[in-house]
Amino acid sequence: MTHTHHELAELMPEYADDIHKLKMSDSHFARLADEYHEINRQVHRMETNVEPASDEAIEVAKKTRLRLLDQIRAILARAA
Repeated sequence: MTHTHHELAELMPEYADDIHKLKMSDSHFARLADEYHEINRQVHRMETNVEPASDEAIEVAKKTRLRLLDQIRAILARAA
């Protein structure tokens, strides 16, 4: 399988240490990060037709990914 884009540490390398620390210490952040990781992989599978999906399903998944990313960024900004 090809490289999955939009991984948290790839998107926000300046927060790589904070992401790791929060995953270990904040269960809410860890849950959001896990959900983000799963939906990101799902979007990748849909976009590469490993898991065929309608355009609408892909858009819903992308919006979910973006909502999670916004929540993660807000937590990281408060922690910084």
